[in-house]
Amino acid sequence: MSSPVKNNRRIHDDKTKKLRVSDKASSFHGRTPETMVVAKLHRPRTVPDLLAGRRLAGVSSPEVRPAKLTKLLLNVTVQRSLGPVMVIMSLESTVGELIAAVLRQYAKEGRRPIIDTNNTAAFDLHYSQFSLESLEREEKLINLGSRNFFICGGRVTPTATVTCCKEAEKGAAKNGWLKFMDFLF
Repeated sequence: MSSPVKNNRRIHDDKTKKLRVSDKASSFHGRTPETMVVAKLHRPRTVPDLLAGRRLAGVSSPEVRPAKLTKLLLNVTVQRSLGPVMVIMSLESTVGELIAAVLRQYAKEGRRPIIDTNNTAAFDLHYSQFSLESLEREEKLINLGSRNFFICGGRVTPTATVTCCKEAEKGAAKNGWLKFMDFLF
């Protein structure tokens, strides 16, 4: 036969149990519930009125237009280089001006590998390193729809400057893959 199991814990009713827990919690901070004065905490506003300064400045127009975008922060990765080069350009700048600015910044930062930054015509700007089509040099930056680009090219041979598009065409003609791809389409 099984013997009844004794419970070694003290049994308290719910009122004394709740009282003990609250006493312990308040005594942890060195205060008792009777001595604590409840003070209202001042909370900062989580959604400040951002237009309050404009109203004070005398802007009487009821409709507020958003700020007009004037410059772009562009990230351009240079072929065989670590990390993008960050350049701030105006909206009306062209792809050619972006290439020149990136090459100037690349040389200024002393990045590796060292490339000839004087010959901007040897470089092409692409949307990514997987894109074979280069962007037109006269295209405006605002019309491109992206802020991340890739520059490749600049390898100088004794006869000419080789860009990545020319290398891809030469490799495709050699292997015949692009001809095969045209056949599939």
